[in-house]
Amino acid sequence: MADVLVDTSVWIEFFRKKEPYYSIVSDLMDNDSICCLGIVVAELLQGAKSDKELNTIKAFLHVFDFLPEAVGSWEKAGELSFSLQRKGKAAGLSDCYIAVAVQAADVRLFTLDKHFSVISKETGLSLYKVRNH
Repeated sequence: MADVLVDTSVWIEFFRKKEPYYSIVSDLMDNDSICCLGIVVAELLQGAKSDKELNTIKAFLHVFDFLPEAVGSWEKAGELSFSLQRKGKAAGLSDCYIAVAVQAADVRLFTLDKHFSVISKETGLSLYKVRNH
């Protein structure tokens, strides 16, 4: 069962074959543990460096289960962003959306983005912890 959303920051390291992320993501794929979200695919497509990369990323649509996305999630993401700003903590709207979607689906987020540590402390967002690999 897919229970880990791999964030854009980790996918970038995976595509660069950087360890330990390459091995960890490979293991997660082998175990069918990865789920995806439209905004992550969009971020990866936006940063593609070639047609080959673009086509590899597009294949995600056929490989991974996607988390359900509801209009209300955008509302919750905006409220989360507002709440964080009021506390003097910054996180982009897309990061807030990812956090809301991950929590709604009750999965863990595998990320290298430090904004999510801030979000996790405020919301209880479940982060995937890297074990010794």
